[in-house]
This record gives sequence, structure tokens and C-alpha cells, in this order.
Amino acid sequence: MVKIAEQMAVNLDPNNVLVVDALNLAFRWKPYKVKKGEKPAKVTAFASEFVKTVESLARSYKCGKIVIAADQGGSLYRREIFPDYKGNRKELYKDDTAEEKEVTRQFFDEYERAIEACDGRFELLRFPGVEADDIAAYIVTNRVRYGIEQIWLISSDRDWDLLVDENVSRFSTVTRKEQTVLTWDNPVPREDYLTYKCLIGDKGDNVPGVDGVGPKRAASIIAEYGSVFDIADALPLSGKYKYIAALNSFKDQLLMNVELMDLPTYCAEAIGESNCYLIDDAFNAN
Repeated sequence: MVKIAEQMAVNLDPNNVLVVDALNLAFRWKPYKVKKGEKPAKVTAFASEFVKTVESLARSYKCGKIVIAADQGGSLYRREIFPDYKGNRKELYKDDTAEEKEVTRQFFDEYERAIEACDGRFELLRFPGVEADDIAAYIVTNRVRYGIEQIWLISSDRDWDLLVDENVSRFSTVTRKEQTVLTWDNPVPREDYLTYKCLIGDKGDNVPGVDGVGPKRAASIIAEYGSVFDIADALPLSGKYKYIAALNSFKDQLLMNVELMDLPTYCAEAIGESNCYLIDDAFNAN
């Protein structure tokens, strides 16, 4: 594996690392799904723009090291725990026209060209059955061991907010906003964010939440009972509200959601020991 390139050494700090959610960034160039009767827009070549965007972000955050974290298939770890993980993806696109399917094919072909353009220029980390989320989480959890001062995560995926810490921040190329310790804008404090996610679930990943529990109700449950484990220990709760009954029957799924969503705790297991060694090698870690 290639060592992490020392990008544009002047004015960039090699102890600052940019970690890019590759597919998430690439979706900037995917045409939107069109309304019925409209022709889908064509996919334009974006591989070179992808590289330029990454380099621009590295300059903005003075990052001397650039890591491209790329999915390669769905998470085998999560599907083993929960076979329906991301099982709704085919359903979302089942009504696509032939033209829309062709646009999707063209997009992913160009995405692969963008990944090829990054390989050798930046540190590309991509393993079969492993998601970019876990690669980013593994780097974050080993930040001190790797000698990294600051990490900037590039993703619009709010799951990555689970990784935000004193020396770890996230920038969304969609909202153009930074999520940091000082600018934290989720409904609950950072220390409660995992519990919040476990309660409300994740529709995009087909991870169920508690029926009747949205952001406000999740925040109130956390304020009253505490962490996800405190809530599980307190079940069953008394009360006649429907969401209370739903929560009382949700204990097993609630604890399963921890395994599905707690990126820092389970990232090494999700990546696999041999692939963790490869990431260590990329950072020249012992």
C-alpha cells in the first residue's frame, strides 16, 4: 500500500489529516431523480473535479495528509447482525425508468474513475465488505497512536457526528457547514448522540427506531433515563402512551442498534483484523 502522500507541503501540516467519504462526496455530481415525463440529466465526467475538490479542501483545512475512505459493498459485519441492514435500497429504485438506471450506471462508472484517479495520489483505503464510516472511525479512535493532531472528516452523513471530538470535526459539502465541538447543532449533547440515534433509528440504512419516537421525544427520554444502556435497564416503563408500549417491546432491537451504530466501539470488528493492520501500515503505526 502506498504511503500517505505529503500533499502540497508548503503551509500544510502533516499532522492534520483529511478523511474523505468518497461516495458521499461523489454524489455532488449525480443528477437528481427527475419528475415523471422529464428526461434525466446526463452524467458528466467528474473524476478530475473530484480530485481538485479534495485538494481544495485539504488546503482549506491545512491538511498535509489526505485519506480517501471508500465503501466496497455493504457492511458484512452489520448484515450478519441485522440481515435487513440497508435492505430498502433496491426498493427505493425499483420504479426507475431504463433511462434513470442508465444514468445510475454511468455515475458509478465515473465514480470508479474518480477512485482510480485518487489511488496513488492520496491514501486510498477500501476493503471488500467494509464501509467508509468504519474506516473513518478506526482512524479517529487511533488518532493519538498515529500522531495525528487534527482530523477533518468530509461527509454530509450525520452518522459521522458520532466521531466529532475535541480534535475531530466534520464538514458537509452539501450544507457547507462545519460540525465541531463548538458548533454542535444536534438535538442532544455529543455524549448522548449514540443513544439518540439508537432511539430514532436510521431510515436510510433501514435500521428501525422506536415507533412514535422522534427527535424531541428521544431527547426527553434521554433527559429522564440517561444512556441507551440505562434506558434498556429501566424497561419496561410504566405508562399508557403508545410510544411507551413500543419502547418496552424494543429492548432487543435497541441493544442491536448499539452494535449497528456505535462506530468507535465496533469499527475494528467491522473492518477485520487484517484490514486494520493495513490501515496501521498506511500511518506507519507500530
